[in-house]
Amino acid sequence: MNAPVTPHQMADRYAEALGADAGAELLEFDLTGFDRTGIPVTGTVWRPHPGAPGSGHGVGYGADPAAARRGAHGELAEQVLLDRHLLTCAPVVATFAELLAARGPGGVVDPVELVLPAGSRYTPDLPLRWLPTRRWRTGEEVLVPAEFVAPHAGGVRGGPPPGGFLTTPITNGMGAGDTLERAVAHGIGELLQRDGDTVSFRALEEGVLVDGVADHPATADVWAALVAAGLEPQVKLDSTEFAVVVHAVARDADPEAAPMAVTAVGEAAALDAAGAARKALLELASSRARRAFAFGPLDPVRTRLRPYWAAEERAPLPESEPRALEAMADWTHRSGAELSRLVEPLLRVTSHVALGELPTAPDREPADELTELLRRLDGFDVLVHAVAVETSRGPVHVAKVLVPGLEVETLSYHRIGERVLRRLLDRGSPLVGLGEPAGARRPVLLSAAARERIGGPAWFDVEVADATVGELYPLYREPVRHAPQRLDL
Repeated sequence: MNAPVTPHQMADRYAEALGADAGAELLEFDLTGFDRTGIPVTGTVWRPHPGAPGSGHGVGYGADPAAARRGAHGELAEQVLLDRHLLTCAPVVATFAELLAARGPGGVVDPVELVLPAGSRYTPDLPLRWLPTRRWRTGEEVLVPAEFVAPHAGGVRGGPPPGGFLTTPITNGMGAGDTLERAVAHGIGELLQRDGDTVSFRALEEGVLVDGVADHPATADVWAALVAAGLEPQVKLDSTEFAVVVHAVARDADPEAAPMAVTAVGEAAALDAAGAARKALLELASSRARRAFAFGPLDPVRTRLRPYWAAEERAPLPESEPRALEAMADWTHRSGAELSRLVEPLLRVTSHVALGELPTAPDREPADELTELLRRLDGFDVLVHAVAVETSRGPVHVAKVLVPGLEVETLSYHRIGERVLRRLLDRGSPLVGLGEPAGARRPVLLSAAARERIGGPAWFDVEVADATVGELYPLYREPVRHAPQRLDL
């Protein structure tokens, strides 16, 4: 049996996979000092030689610097290696109706099943760009609209089709590792995390506090570090449908705290509740340091990270989503006290659940964990676009995973399908309703079978959604790091 790959070894493997072209630049830097918890946080940036595609950045965290370093390089590899590969893939240009006739229902995904924005202009006769994925359980090739495979708009060769993409490309569902099974399991975990918390926190915080986190052997050390830093952490439950999905927040009464740090949130999904809680708390610490670094004052960045900042100033500022840029620019001009008041609703408590009452699971090897995740997703298709790179240290695998029917980005990009629609209907939410849409009440695109199960046509009110998010949009989507400060908005 091969010896386990250590975190430092895996970080070096990721770095080698990025390549060492003349003029390429890989930077690694410590972000821990941008906050006071002491929990290790590492940043990475990779830029190719001038004119080459595939730049990226990553942030990693963990209980020790080695884990943080591995996470930062892994996140970087996910972006860069997938980008690099996709730009060699020529998309198929066709309508869904044409591909359905040519390939049959097993060879192409109906875009409606991928959860489209309410009121989408999509029809089966709309020309789209399509990229290949593999159905994990059978190995069959399945075409998917390119915007659901690519992590960002610039990652599709040839750019968007006439009229634009159906939705904004996002990184959700990506994974990396020493084996393809590890990468795919990581990607599925991201999908389950975002599906589980889509309408359960941030502006729709449900307030289910998990008790017993402070004393559990798996979480006590991280909890103690946060408390020692003067924080009052909370772990909140979002879902147990497919995995235990939680998020972590904290009250910070220190008037000297970095303003952006008080807005931090950690999210996690795991088969084991204590494992999910631990990851969410560690990500909370990472989020505090990362937000202070990315959107706080620039002077500490210039002082602490001179090589990084020199490289940053040489590079053109990438384009940001306008709404995210405007909202974050507003936050950068607010004090810590003002931002604390803004995110105070995230700390509300309406009910309690004991950590010991939530599902538990043993530690598993990546292949066994993937088998269990697939068992829980029985009835859902699992599609994978995978990239493998050989290095002198061993292989690196990157995967973008799609599970049609899982939901994401409902309040940010108004994407909604049957599952979130049903959850909101069951709550009596003003965001949704049954009947014919009109005005800001835009139609939810559903398959014929889903429409029958729901009971007819349904709508999603985009004005109510935007008002619900209000000033909290930076909790959903962020602009390019340092963009508000560099543009002096």
